[in-house]
Amino acid sequence: MNIGKIIIVIGVSGVGKTTIAQNLGKQLGLPFIDADDFHPMQNIKKMESGSPLNDDDRKPWLEKINVALNEYKSTTGVVLACSALKESYRKLLGKDLGSAIHWVVLSGSFELIKNRMESRNHFMPSDLLKSQFDTWEEPDYGMKVDVSHSPEVIVDFVNEKINMKGKAEIGLIGLGVMGKSLSRNIAGKGFAISVFNRHVDGQEVDVAKLFAAEHEEMNPELAFDDLSAFVESLAAPKTVFLMVNAGAAVDAVIEGLCEHLSDGDVIIDGGNSHFKDTERRFHALKEKGIQFIGTGVSGGEEGALKGPSIMPGGSSQAFDSVGPILKAIAAKDSAGTDCCAFIGKGGSGHFVKMVHNGIEYAEMQLIAEVYAVLRYGMSKTPAEISAIFSDWMKTDVTSYLLEITADILQKKEGEKYLIDLILDKAGNKGTGSWTTIAACELGVAIPTMTAALFARYQSSQLDMRLKASEIYASANVDIAFDLGKLKAAYQMARIVNHHQGYDLIATASEHYGWDINYDDLSRIWTNGCIIRSRLMEAISKAKLEQGNILMNPKLNAEVLVSRGALNDLSAVLSKTNISAPCMLSALSYLNGYVEKRSLAHIIQAQRDYFGAHTYERVDAPRGEKFHTNWLS
Repeated sequence: MNIGKIIIVIGVSGVGKTTIAQNLGKQLGLPFIDADDFHPMQNIKKMESGSPLNDDDRKPWLEKINVALNEYKSTTGVVLACSALKESYRKLLGKDLGSAIHWVVLSGSFELIKNRMESRNHFMPSDLLKSQFDTWEEPDYGMKVDVSHSPEVIVDFVNEKINMKGKAEIGLIGLGVMGKSLSRNIAGKGFAISVFNRHVDGQEVDVAKLFAAEHEEMNPELAFDDLSAFVESLAAPKTVFLMVNAGAAVDAVIEGLCEHLSDGDVIIDGGNSHFKDTERRFHALKEKGIQFIGTGVSGGEEGALKGPSIMPGGSSQAFDSVGPILKAIAAKDSAGTDCCAFIGKGGSGHFVKMVHNGIEYAEMQLIAEVYAVLRYGMSKTPAEISAIFSDWMKTDVTSYLLEITADILQKKEGEKYLIDLILDKAGNKGTGSWTTIAACELGVAIPTMTAALFARYQSSQLDMRLKASEIYASANVDIAFDLGKLKAAYQMARIVNHHQGYDLIATASEHYGWDINYDDLSRIWTNGCIIRSRLMEAISKAKLEQGNILMNPKLNAEVLVSRGALNDLSAVLSKTNISAPCMLSALSYLNGYVEKRSLAHIIQAQRDYFGAHTYERVDAPRGEKFHTNWLS
């Protein structure tokens, strides 16, 4: 894909945009266009009459220019002269142009520009200049140029800055499994990408060059193990995508990068970093003038290559710049829209990815518990269970995780099912525990996700479980349970699990001031990510109010119908030796969520008894505290 440079020279009227832009076009061999030439006649007449344009006048004008710029982007590139006084105007101009844009910001004193205006034959009278200065919102990005210099000096300066022949649009550091797949995805979408991997004698040698040479979409000339050369290969403003291990490694790489980056450059952390680290890095880099994005990336190795779900948070300005690349490599939802949107401020992108993983933990455990009911309670073979799951895939419980489980249960080695040969000791990479810790810090109940986490912890106590089974072993109880009711109970538990995840996100968004858009988040999770499912599609269409699933009228109808099935399954499970912590916790959570009077009055009385912690009364105003001498 040939991507032409789009150079937009901006500033108030009279600042010299046309002169600078025309000369830049000549030096760079690019065509020149003037935004004024795109004005409809009614706009021109309005300005000639001495009336300033309003935003309604400008919107179709700016959109028309943007269409032209996108056409130039795919061909020769272009230099545009346009006032672009407000940030909202610049967003319209720059839509879908991404890193192809180079903003040149011309500025000068009011008196200097006024004198220039009066000497020009222009349809905007100079007495409207003040309104331009009043409207002008100077961006905190782009090349800032003082027009007190001569046009020749200005053009030479800008030309030097943007003459980036052979430069990459984005760079990626860290060529592990995910880094390689994302690099190939980016290159495959036509973006010029540089890749970097560290050099370790005898261990990691020429990793980047060997990787680039193996794949025709990659450019071996843009593969590096020298950080300085790697950064130098990037077009300005430079964008670097990190795919390195979370924690100290990210800080070390950022520290090294900062020696080579400048104001306006962008760092994207696409690993599974903790959201508090992302918050810290966002603010620390902002002080250095470097824009930071912490983004969740879900979909595994295949998703990273073919289209993951991408959840960027941090700098909205940075996302405006790199968003076109991220959107291009993302999965598409059912309407063909990119499964990527700006999530919110600070560490919000990594937070929602963390919660995604918490929901994923419980989704996996719930399928395992359904498997246990079918295998150990109803004596079904793995092949029979696979067939049941395949049938369920044709219904509203269909999901990526259910689909792969159906595949897993068919796999054999000789006469044995592979599932029976896999050690029953689950691993985890920490994000599940982070979710539970965050919920505790924010005071949000997520027992279904926590039950899934603790089930993994308990599975790791393998030797203890083997010894305990010799003491407490008892025969499994055969059960008969309707498959339709089992499916309904499973779906009921999934709805509760998703509700807990959204409740945690909503609480965090309010606590940290992230302003998360739940509609965008839900849509992003409908494809590309591990928890993609028809349930996520239903959640996406439901338009959640403050992220609340159980109170949504489009979703709680199924809860009302299916609650009885989960009750019945829990009753049956209580008579077996089957461990089903997520099913039981989901029911317990739902019962607690809907009960008119909870059990907390007993707890408060106990706390007041032993610690004089006081309590409130139902027959007194809220907030009024009482204490009782319980022994008198």
